[in-house]
Amino acid sequence: MGAFDLSQTFVHLGLGTRAVPIADFEWSAAFMESYAASTAPDGDEGRLVCIVEQDATWDTWERHPAGEEVVVLLSGRIDVVQDLDAGEKVVPLHPGEAMINPPNVWHTARVHDPGRALFITPGRGTEHRPV
Repeated sequence: MGAFDLSQTFVHLGLGTRAVPIADFEWSAAFMESYAASTAPDGDEGRLVCIVEQDATWDTWERHPAGEEVVVLLSGRIDVVQDLDAGEKVVPLHPGEAMINPPNVWHTARVHDPGRALFITPGRGTEHRPV
């Protein structure tokens, strides 16, 4: 496979150092169920790598019980907000900066300047709730 756009073709990192391109990824429930079923043998070690437009403040919180998520801001300006027992922790991100969301920590993003972010996410068991 030649070069591809990571915002159009996501990549699943699996056991045995596999990297599987996933063309036409969708955030629909049906697609996510299919993706989860096809990558289930990777267990908690599976990771989804993607670049996603950050054009609006998120309307949901999410958390990843299977492990830590790496977020790298490529362009724009966002705050990643973590919902911790001690209260909200705001992590400002500028282009080229990265942060890690710990396992099971609810988080969301507030977009100040639209841009793009790279995510390396442990997808197994990911949950969402409204903001």
